[in-house]
Amino acid sequence: MKKSKIYTRTGDLGETGLVSGNRTLKSDSRIDLYGDLDELNSRVGVSAAYLAEDLQMQKVLDFLHHIQSALFDLGSNLACEVENRQNYKLPQIPAEFILDMEQEIDRMDSELEPLKNFILPGGSLASASLHLCRTGARSVERKLIAYHHATKEALPENSLTFLNRLSDYFFVLARYVNLKQGGGEIYWQSKK
Repeated sequence: MKKSKIYTRTGDLGETGLVSGNRTLKSDSRIDLYGDLDELNSRVGVSAAYLAEDLQMQKVLDFLHHIQSALFDLGSNLACEVENRQNYKLPQIPAEFILDMEQEIDRMDSELEPLKNFILPGGSLASASLHLCRTGARSVERKLIAYHHATKEALPENSLTFLNRLSDYFFVLARYVNLKQGGGEIYWQSKK
């Protein structure tokens, strides 16, 4: 099998192709949105790399890889016009996956001390990177809502619920990682 080239030169004039083959400007809000999803996915990859050597985090690592696949699935839907999504049988985010995420949140949260103060992002490197994932998920969520209101385009199935729950997952996971890795939590203190 012949290896494909990484560069195609088709985007050299500022356009890119959608799943359908239609071309659009790289500055289009659709491209900006799924570009941010790609950035979030990369942040999750960094967090996974920080956790890869920790044997007690294998279950978490496996779940992070499922999240990365779900982010890729969502991106593929956003890279296709809504009227063409059925033609390409693009994978959707099933409601069951969101329930799995909620179960993971509950499992980890059951080991954590109840929050009595706001916490600052930080602790271990892995935990700090998960807070970047949390804020990235919130950013993508806001951008998806703005895109939907501006275009009136139907959103991919369960996409808003997934992103909303995802930031909750990353918050709890960041705390859980600090607990397991001894990173400790840094509490917010007002400088009145």
